[in-house]
Amino acid sequence: METTMMHLPMTVQMIMDHGRNVFPDSRVGTFDGDSMVYTSYAEIADNAARLAAALQSLGIVPGDRVATFSWNNTAHMEAYLGIPSMGAIMHTVNIRLSAEHIAYIINHAENRVVLLDASLLDVFSPVLPLLKTVEHILLIGEGELITDIPTQDYRQLLAANKPLQDWPELDETSAAAVCYTSGTTGNPKGVVYSHRTTFVHSLASRGVDTFGICESDRILLLPAMFHANAWGMPYSGWFSGSDFTLPGPHLQPEGIKRMIALEKPTVTATVPTILGDLLRADSADLDMTCFRSIICGGSSVAPAMIDAARERWGVPVLQGWGMTETSPLCTVSHPPRDFTGADETQWRTKSGRPVAGMQVRVIDEEGNPLPHDGETVGELQLRGPWVTGGYHKGDSPDSVSDDGWLRTGDVGHIDQRHFVQLTDRTKDVIKSGGEWISSVELEDIIAGHPNVQQAAVVATADERWQERPLVIVVAEEGIDAQQLREYLKDKVARFWIPEYWSFTDDIPKTSVGKLDKKRLRDMNESGALKVEVIR
Repeated sequence: METTMMHLPMTVQMIMDHGRNVFPDSRVGTFDGDSMVYTSYAEIADNAARLAAALQSLGIVPGDRVATFSWNNTAHMEAYLGIPSMGAIMHTVNIRLSAEHIAYIINHAENRVVLLDASLLDVFSPVLPLLKTVEHILLIGEGELITDIPTQDYRQLLAANKPLQDWPELDETSAAAVCYTSGTTGNPKGVVYSHRTTFVHSLASRGVDTFGICESDRILLLPAMFHANAWGMPYSGWFSGSDFTLPGPHLQPEGIKRMIALEKPTVTATVPTILGDLLRADSADLDMTCFRSIICGGSSVAPAMIDAARERWGVPVLQGWGMTETSPLCTVSHPPRDFTGADETQWRTKSGRPVAGMQVRVIDEEGNPLPHDGETVGELQLRGPWVTGGYHKGDSPDSVSDDGWLRTGDVGHIDQRHFVQLTDRTKDVIKSGGEWISSVELEDIIAGHPNVQQAAVVATADERWQERPLVIVVAEEGIDAQQLREYLKDKVARFWIPEYWSFTDDIPKTSVGKLDKKRLRDMNESGALKVEVIR
């Protein structure tokens, strides 16, 4: 028997058309530091079509790569829709990488055009001499760029072109976008998303047991649009007709507080660093009661943060685990239906259960499956319809197992109800005297101390035990290592309690806001950290 169903390709074109036709009056607001500048879905779709026509006039054809180097703003939303819909491939370039890494990924992806936010001219200028493939730069906003590469004003170019009418027919399995990993352990690697994976991922993140994005939502889009498709929210929100608040470069607590006061958002996604900043902010001028949920990911969320958000604001924190390689949605920490109020935090602090369509397994060093008992730790591997099966140009071929599972590099366990719990990165786990210590779990517990603002844990050499945990802490004045050791005594096994401590004013972060463990290890090895030993 053959199917009688229609076949319509699942593409970004369909996402764009749906938002434009069904929700033309939904709006996107870009924050200028004080107030909002609004644009309707209809206007954004019109500009996306003008962008497609403009790129065609520059010789861009299906399969060509077009880069964006920009904050979260209206022009970036236009690029999200217009570039893939014309058959080109959008490359969102991480603006926080080094100039060498930025040039590397632009050259590696062979970008022909760069859409450049004028506010980032100082960041991009050192990249220019290193570029090999870029033929045109479209400058968004006011500024002057000194380069031999032909440069045009983005808005003037759009105004000079009529909206594209004759859109190409696209294969849903063709490439729509490419995003590169952060490159913390070598050169960044390119993950190429297809139209189909983008479409299906957008549907998945709209589910009530994932993010539940819908028309009535007002999305405060804090995740960077230059990293992992801003967690897929530009597409799932557009598909749903949600209103957007785009922060531009204004990601400090004062700017975020101002946007919340102006727009009363219902949902946002962010990293624990920003959530911690908001929890430490003066509550007198921060009303968070408008939120139905705060999605937090990128690194482990301390139980104390989840409890504080619930107690102070009445807002549940939803933890998610994912990566560039998974588009990025993988697991979400919704408590099970039979949970009680007493154990809610226990469920919300887990990495979560796999989203429908995702499969996760835990294996030992020989590749054998481990039991789902909530205790046995191994490497987490996964597969699914929006998971990469490799990297652009065949980089890191050993990242996928022989039977087709993505090797995540994360260590953890899975319980009988299929809740996943990350305990560490493979390279971050500490092996002390033959026993494993989870740096992530130690960080979460130490961060739960009321006078600790941030905590990071890395391995440091020890003559007796080979490795011991070194704790790097940002804490209020007057807190010392001995007090924190006492705090840990009834919370962790005795051999987990660290002897090595370093107090600092700030902990370095990666380009996507995670604790920069590699840099901390380097600082420790070079003697740049002031370490005290308490035994």
